[in-house]
Amino acid sequence: MRNGILSLLFILQMGFVFAQNNAGISGKVLDAKTMQPLTYVVVSIQNTNWTELTAADGKFLFNALPSGDYLILFHNQGYKDALVPISLNGGELLDLGTILLEEDQILEQQSGLIRLFENELTDDNSGSESTSGLLQSSKDAFQQAAAFNWGQARFRVRGLDSENATTMINGITMNKLYDGRPQWSNWGGLNDATRNQEFSIGTAPSDYTFGGILGTQQINTRASIYKTGARITVSGTNTNYSWRMMGTYASGMSNAGWAYVVSAGKRYAEEGHFDGTTYDANSLFLSVEKKLNEQHSINVTGFYTPNIRGKNSPNTDEVRQLTSEKYNSYWGYQNGKKRNAREKTIEEPILMLNHFFKINDHTNLNSSVMYQFGKIGNSNLDYQNANSPDPTYFRKMPSYYSSMYAKDNGEFSGAFIPDFENAERSRTTFLANPQIDWEAIYRTNQNPIVDSNGTITGYEPAQSHYVLYEDRTDDQTIVAASNFNSQLNENLILNVGASFRDLKSHNYQKLLDLLGGAFFEDIDGFYNGSQAQSDLNNPHRQVIVGDAYGYNYKYRANTVDAFSQFKFSYNKADFYLAQSFSSTNYQREGLYRNGIYETTSFGKSEKVQFENFGFKGGITFKISGKQSLNFNGAHLTKAPSLRSTFPNARLNNSIVENLKSEAVNSLDISYIFRSPHLKMRGTAYYSTIKDATKISFFYAEGIFDNEAGYTNTNAFVSQTLTNLNRKNIGAELSLEYQLSTTLKTNFSAAYGQFTYDNNPKVSINNDAVATIENTNPSYDFGTALLKNYKQAGMPQQAYSLGIEYRDPKYWWIGTNVNYLADSYIDVSPISRTAQFYTNPASGFAFPEATEERAKELLKQERFDPVVLLNLIGGKSWRIKGKYLGLFVSINNILDKSYKTGGYEQARNANFRQLNQDVSSGTPSFGNKYFYGYGQSYFVNLYFSF
Repeated sequence: MRNGILSLLFILQMGFVFAQNNAGISGKVLDAKTMQPLTYVVVSIQNTNWTELTAADGKFLFNALPSGDYLILFHNQGYKDALVPISLNGGELLDLGTILLEEDQILEQQSGLIRLFENELTDDNSGSESTSGLLQSSKDAFQQAAAFNWGQARFRVRGLDSENATTMINGITMNKLYDGRPQWSNWGGLNDATRNQEFSIGTAPSDYTFGGILGTQQINTRASIYKTGARITVSGTNTNYSWRMMGTYASGMSNAGWAYVVSAGKRYAEEGHFDGTTYDANSLFLSVEKKLNEQHSINVTGFYTPNIRGKNSPNTDEVRQLTSEKYNSYWGYQNGKKRNAREKTIEEPILMLNHFFKINDHTNLNSSVMYQFGKIGNSNLDYQNANSPDPTYFRKMPSYYSSMYAKDNGEFSGAFIPDFENAERSRTTFLANPQIDWEAIYRTNQNPIVDSNGTITGYEPAQSHYVLYEDRTDDQTIVAASNFNSQLNENLILNVGASFRDLKSHNYQKLLDLLGGAFFEDIDGFYNGSQAQSDLNNPHRQVIVGDAYGYNYKYRANTVDAFSQFKFSYNKADFYLAQSFSSTNYQREGLYRNGIYETTSFGKSEKVQFENFGFKGGITFKISGKQSLNFNGAHLTKAPSLRSTFPNARLNNSIVENLKSEAVNSLDISYIFRSPHLKMRGTAYYSTIKDATKISFFYAEGIFDNEAGYTNTNAFVSQTLTNLNRKNIGAELSLEYQLSTTLKTNFSAAYGQFTYDNNPKVSINNDAVATIENTNPSYDFGTALLKNYKQAGMPQQAYSLGIEYRDPKYWWIGTNVNYLADSYIDVSPISRTAQFYTNPASGFAFPEATEERAKELLKQERFDPVVLLNLIGGKSWRIKGKYLGLFVSINNILDKSYKTGGYEQARNANFRQLNQDVSSGTPSFGNKYFYGYGQSYFVNLYFSF
């Protein structure tokens, strides 16, 4: 009895002590404009494991907290984060009152971020974009600067392309099997419908997948999580498109357990920023959810975003000086209207079915099935027994005559004999008609009708010498995925996922327009006899509109991948460990028996299989409530893409010799400081990608050595780089300081060294020397001396300084100045091989070739730095419970002209030809460049109700 009383007194005493030394926090979260409660806001105490969600009335409550100083973070999708410092005394229940969250303007900035830059430098039938949309909704100050301020100059975070990131929708990976990149335009124009996103940057853990070394983006289209209401948007810009309209409505969850979201939009331009670039895109989206019970929900999502856009050409300095940075050689007038010969068309509807299974309060199983089908087409002009229709074809330019050298028995003798008279005549002719001459093309494809008096009375269709075709890809993709996550205890969360992807891809050349003619021959005009036939099984074909011709084959590819991840969380440190496995299978099936590759083009290739593994881990040290230190590391192997597996897929079944999986390594360390007034992140990183394969196509003159068994011929060839290593080292810094309640300044910086880290192997596939005996005419050119050359097409230094004013009356204005430097040209590997010094006519080294002159000729071009000044601002109004908002941005206010990318032409691939071309002062095969936008604007007006 006595012991029982003592025990009771002890328990009461401990309860009293506990009450004295533990406290609580409560409050209510509201929308700053509507003053309506916000549900499911994540309320977390920084650098601890304590997290709560707001209830339907916006309220939250933390119980039994130890005394101390804390930072409370309020996070909700579509709103600006709020960070509140507090001090808790023993036994106190601290009521924070009302916390107001402001709508984040980043959604409006997303609408103005148009990232459909040209990436088809080789004009293959890839549908994916190389630029990264991963950053568009991230709230990290550095990531916003990278996307919104530096993106216009093709900046890439850590020098990595989008194939090193994973983009997911509802737990399904959207990266294409063809090249590993996501196709952003598959959901383009659906900004409202895709606003629910989660990010992990770098190799930080994701709940949905193992991911790549650039990060993971997960888009959630579950109908019940959208903010209830409607939104209508009207926009105008002078970049890729001219205007846009978009409307979205979300019903919210009804009492019957139904929720739906519908969205539609259109973007259009008669002509974009560059001459002759049309743009026409439509967007449709529907998501419907049925809540079956408290554990099960089914969601169906479908979206369809057909779009077509005219491409713009890369140009040499000669062409730019004769015209302007906006010049585009891909179009011409037809009946008084501009017509672009090179257009990209994408129509790939996507259907998804998702099952959400809440096993218990700590465990969920989400499963998904996706079916995607449709087409991607890249149009172009084809011609036989006729001159090139390209108005900038090198024989039509002044430099062709002003850079002429004498020839002796077909070989350049070295005597410089410029023909200035014909150069001036060529210049005058080009300026008089600098575009595609569609009328001349139609006349060439027709025969005149002559009456008895010899008078031409009209024209009738004849054999076409010119046609318009498209490189066509018809894909069918089926994906099944499942993701399991469970909080096993207060310190451990388990994530497990698996997926299966299957691709059937039909690739062929489709005739779109005979351009006034009657038919087109299905032959390769560079060859004679049986070699000229595209399909020996159906020789001497005359093709018409809608027919496949030229090449015709199928891909079959499938992957199985799985990952597991353990996340541990403790008071002083968090850490995670993750591992992955994947199996990949590829096969090509030729539908034509090509005349050049009679025995290796028709039927199925051998199967190619890869098995790959990945490991990553990281730790976060919680120094205090405001400071943390993060370490992340990863090692993984990755199967080469379909594009990098078959070097000459259009014509035969050959597979890259000694093909390997890529080996990828990544390390980074970050220091993070967060307080109500100052947010800072500093990161240092190191990554390597080894044993990569890169395939490209170009027209080459005189690069084949008779002595080595090559032929001295001009040909369209494919170039394969293998065992290519890249190294990326750099640092990132972002600072955001709240000067006052209305004024904020920010600074972001990126410094990198992105280089090639070895001398890769180079081989050339030359169709011109293929025979029945030589079925795979791939010639080893040894190694290309690329080590320490810079990776191309992006600034390796970027800095941004900005200031922003937000008025309590809901208007704001900001400006930022950006400095971008160290962008480089994409070099020609074949010019860095030993073959560069060899005379293809004799097999001996050029006597005039010196190491000093070669170093000058092969020096990688670095683009000039550029300073870009941007201005953004906005205002919102509340009108009878409805909201009207305006967002305006002006980029490159100073209208600076700058190069965003370019490449060396590989046509002059030996020392003598390149030296003579450059020494002439007016090179006929100079580097080609892409240019950024000049001064551009974006105006967005939206109405929410």
